[in-house]
Amino acid sequence: MKKFLALICATALLMTGCGGDNVSKSEPPKDKATIGVITHLNVSEIEYNDYMKKLEKSYRPSKANISAEYKYFNKINDMQLALESRQIDMLSTYQNVAEYMLQRSKDKEILPSERYLEDSFCFALRKGDSILKNDLNKAINNMISDGTLAKLAKQYIADLKNGAEPPAVPINHIDGADTIKVAVTGDLPPFDMILADGTPAGFSTAVLSELSRRINKNIELVSIDSAARASILSSKGADVVFWVAVPKDSIILPAHIDQPEGIAVSDPYYHDLITHVGLKK
Repeated sequence: MKKFLALICATALLMTGCGGDNVSKSEPPKDKATIGVITHLNVSEIEYNDYMKKLEKSYRPSKANISAEYKYFNKINDMQLALESRQIDMLSTYQNVAEYMLQRSKDKEILPSERYLEDSFCFALRKGDSILKNDLNKAINNMISDGTLAKLAKQYIADLKNGAEPPAVPINHIDGADTIKVAVTGDLPPFDMILADGTPAGFSTAVLSELSRRINKNIELVSIDSAARASILSSKGADVVFWVAVPKDSIILPAHIDQPEGIAVSDPYYHDLITHVGLKK
């Protein structure tokens, strides 16, 4: 694991930190770190690896001999199992997800770094649904302005006690209102999670409950895998997907990396740092 820690900190999305510049030149790491990541919607695993290689070279030109291989997973649980069985050396996820994970697993740790990339989270919907997109954007920006989104993030993510699960938040029915179907994955707890009994819960349901009231529409929840986010929209099995990740700095990574053709994204309602989790030494 010590070998890989030096390698990991010099590669991945982080590209700096862990004293990366002090890696011994006489014994350069020769192995390739394998990093798990949730399947993207708009780029294949091969394309994603190409992006990461370009990013690595731009950050660490002196470490061109060090590389990482990213492996797609459709479910975060599968990615954790691959880490625990050492099929991968680390997994890439978000800060709030990593902290939730570590509260429930004593054998994992967040790998340190001096620099992280950051993603913005948006709703995904079909490009033709411009009225719905405008309604969502208006509600999102009002919820940001009046502090509602910050309050919900604090209550259902930041303030969770060690090991506690966030509750399911009921979405009230509005008599006479239209219904939209919203897909949730459960793959990013506690940001987007599904309880053991199959009930969506936490930040996602809290946000959607408030959103339903503000756009005056009933919301029907649909549970899907992360990899099905694009297909559920194109097949009209859902009108909205709770999250799609967009690089906050599109100069580093292209803005469309998780946005397929025919799919639009709302204004962002949440931001989080990309971090990496590995097994403790």
